[in-house]
Amino acid sequence: MEIVTQIIWLFILAIPIACISWTVTHEEIFREPHEFCVRRSKNDRFLLSRKFFYLLTCEYCFSHYVTIAFLILCDYKLLLNDWRGYILAGFSLVFVANVYMSLFALLRQAIKKEKVEIEKIESETEIDKQ
Repeated sequence: MEIVTQIIWLFILAIPIACISWTVTHEEIFREPHEFCVRRSKNDRFLLSRKFFYLLTCEYCFSHYVTIAFLILCDYKLLLNDWRGYILAGFSLVFVANVYMSLFALLRQAIKKEKVEIEKIESETEIDKQ
């Protein structure tokens, strides 16, 4: 695979990795399993068990597992055509996916801030009308 194609694959494969990682660790549809894992990561008796459950609640950590699944599914290698290509691809995909998730988090934060400001202006306008 040519380097340009590999780079395109890198930026495109990172999108579903980021999407899955974010959804599982942040969105309402997975709230109950997420809360279970958070409780176990804080309260479990054994260190290994606490660390295992923490890995399922952190989007950065979870993205490593999703990346491994995508590497197996797509047989994607970066720069080198042997096992080292998998290692390079894995860490590169995790990095790009986490850049995407950070940008998404900033965007959501900005949208929430705007909504709060709009609600404040609307409530002040209603008070002024009364």
